[in-house]
Parts: sequence; structure tokens; C-alpha cells
Amino acid sequence: MSNPNTAALSKAGVSIWLDDLSRDRLNNGSLQTLIEEKNVVGVTTNPSIFAAAVKNGDASYAEQVKELAAAGADVETAVFEITTADVAAACDLFSGVYAESNGYDGRVSLEVDPRMAADTAATAEEAKRLHDKVGRENVMIKIPATVEGLEAITATLAEGISVNVTLIFALDRYRAVVNAFQEGLEQARENGHDLSRIHSVASFFVSRVDTEVDKRLDSIGTEEAAALKGRAGLANARLAYQVYEELFSTERWSTLEAAGANRQRPLWASTGVKDPNLPDTLYVTGLVAEGVVNTMPEKTLDATADHAEVTGDTVSGTYAESNEVLDQLAALGVSYNDVVALLEREGVSKFEDAWAELLEDVRIALEEAR
Repeated sequence: MSNPNTAALSKAGVSIWLDDLSRDRLNNGSLQTLIEEKNVVGVTTNPSIFAAAVKNGDASYAEQVKELAAAGADVETAVFEITTADVAAACDLFSGVYAESNGYDGRVSLEVDPRMAADTAATAEEAKRLHDKVGRENVMIKIPATVEGLEAITATLAEGISVNVTLIFALDRYRAVVNAFQEGLEQARENGHDLSRIHSVASFFVSRVDTEVDKRLDSIGTEEAAALKGRAGLANARLAYQVYEELFSTERWSTLEAAGANRQRPLWASTGVKDPNLPDTLYVTGLVAEGVVNTMPEKTLDATADHAEVTGDTVSGTYAESNEVLDQLAALGVSYNDVVALLEREGVSKFEDAWAELLEDVRIALEEAR
């Protein structure tokens, strides 16, 4: 029996994905339970989650680590083998959802090594290697939306590989992401790939925008500044949906759609509320729209299931108000361009730090197993 709140989200056109994956979650049935009871239809991975599981001596990893150590695997190889094994298992778990939705959902995302974020060729090569290793049609390869990542996104899609474009903060970068997506599909068609088998999401980060903007508003300290707290994240994401509606209503897109292409869906990421003064389901109930994904940490998913008030579309018709929020921020001296540029730099850095932690934890596990 599915939860009424999460069921209402699904009915409103929002696909719920869980922002968490570990082998223990796969083995103990908790992920299957979320599929059955809380309408979870996909999952995104995170190197921090992998790192914590390995570091805490999760028994479900011990045997594989022991085998890798005996084979003389280096740390990079071990991380590759461990993460792709989990993602392949998750893909199998979601295979029913994938089949029932005709590939729309049932997706599992696995990110490329974030240290390659500034290297187009290396990112594209790693994306193909991960895709081939997992060997499941419902895997999505996560590629950061850095300037260098845009070409890698196009190249990966051109190979017929589904892509989760991650780390999007800026509206102009989102436009570039959609262009890279459509260009990738055009190349895929030229390469003879079936466009109907290729899917993509564009992960637009939400809560981090409020965290940075609100810090600047606090430093301004006026009543006008205080009145704008907790509003920038929603405004930015809602304007991204306006861009989505615009760019998927063009003649260029109509041509691709006629060839069987699927829209690249907006995905709301970073939807856990950081400010305790804000409602804990703000980035769920405030971003309900047809054809989007909301990837939630379990705490947010539980809050949604417990007390979210899902009232239908909360995005359409908000664009004038959302633009006004950004205009008011600019009038107070909060630079949109400065905020989103900083968040991208920090985002790449956080990905790199999490990856370094994963490498170190696996290195220690390998040494202990030898």
C-alpha cells in the first residue's frame, strides 16, 4: 500500500528518486520497501555513502574487498569494481519499474570520477567505461555540468548512453545543458542509435542556493533582506522549469521528438532543507510540476510521506514572482552570477573531497584485508 502523500506526488507528475545507495540497503530489503510503500522509482548514488559503508566495516563489502585485495587490485580498480557492482544490483532491483514505465523511470545514476570535471575527453571515456561495466540499460551516467562537461555530455549521449547531468545552478548553464543534450541526440541519430532508448535528466540544485544567498542576506541585515530568505532556491528552480518549457517547444526539439526522442527531464537535487526555520518539505511541495524528478535524501522522503501537503502544480504561473525575487536580490547587492559561480566551484570541490574520502577508505580496507 503506497503512502498517500508520495502517491499524490507521483500522480502530479513527479518521479521520486532516492538520493542514497549502499549494498546494505540493497541486501536488507529497505530499498525494495521504499519502492512498494513510498513510490520510489529511481536512485542516485553518492561517493560519500559508499565511503561511509566501507569505512564502517559493512560486512556486505568485506568479501569483495578481500577478493580484490587477493587479486592485487589497486585503490582505483577497487572503487570501480565496488561501485559498479552496487549500481548493477540496483539496476536489477529497479528493472520492473524500468520495464513498466518503458524506460521513463527505474533509473540508477553513477557518477564519473569528479577529478575529471575539467577534462572533456577523460570524462567521456570514463562515462563509457562505467556504462559498459554496469551493463544494464537502466543505468544513467552522472556528468557535472561544468563548461568542459558540456562536450562530454554530448559525446556520451552520441554513443547512445543515458546521462544524468549534475551540478547545475545557473539558468544560462541550464540552457547550455539542454543544447548539449539535443546536440547529443542529433549525433546519436546520425550514429544509428534508437533515440527512444536514450534518457536524460538535468539535475538542478536547490537548497545550496538558499544556503549561500541567505548567508549574504543575513550579512545585509535589513528587514527587506530578511523577507527574501528561503525564496531564492525555489525561484531559481521554477525559472529553470520555464526554460525547460521554452526549449522543449522549439522546432529543433519537435524534429528530435518525431524521431522518437525523450525529453530531458528537470531533476530537483539538493532537496534536503538546511535551514531549520524553513518547512522540511519546502523543496518538494514547492516544486511540483509535470515531468520532473525529485531526488530526496531519506530524511526528506520520510518527512514528505509523513506530512507533506501536495496540492498539485506549484511551478506553473510563478515565473513573474520568481523573476521579482531575483530582481529584489540584485537590488540589495546579492549578485546572482557570483552566487551560482561560487556554488559550482564549491560543488566540484565537494565532489572531489567525497571521492578522495572514498579512495582513502577503500585503501584502508584493502590494506586490512591483505
